[in-house]
Amino acid sequence: MYFYELHEGDEEIFTDLLLVHDELMEPEDFFELVQVVREQVRETFEEDTLIEAIALELEREHGFTFVSDDKLAASVHVSMVEEENRLIGLDDDVIDTPEFRSIVADFDIDDN
Repeated sequence: MYFYELHEGDEEIFTDLLLVHDELMEPEDFFELVQVVREQVRETFEEDTLIEAIALELEREHGFTFVSDDKLAASVHVSMVEEENRLIGLDDDVIDTPEFRSIVADFDIDDN
């Protein structure tokens, strides 16, 4: 099993995802395949991000598995505090841990 990663964004905000394939692909070959698929989906994708559209196309047409939340079998919140450890329900309409996206912001605390 071999893992491949796609990144999207700039130096300040980005997202990434993982793909799995049974065969090893040279990095340059993977890059070329991603470039071809990017051109195929670039104008018509309906997913939240371009890399999700690329990942789904790589899964449909090229034997990759997109490691997405839809494929999770179990999710566990782990903490140093025993009481905070818990199983997170995958089928629950409301999960007691809110969904989030990370945002990193730089600011100068000395600036008024």
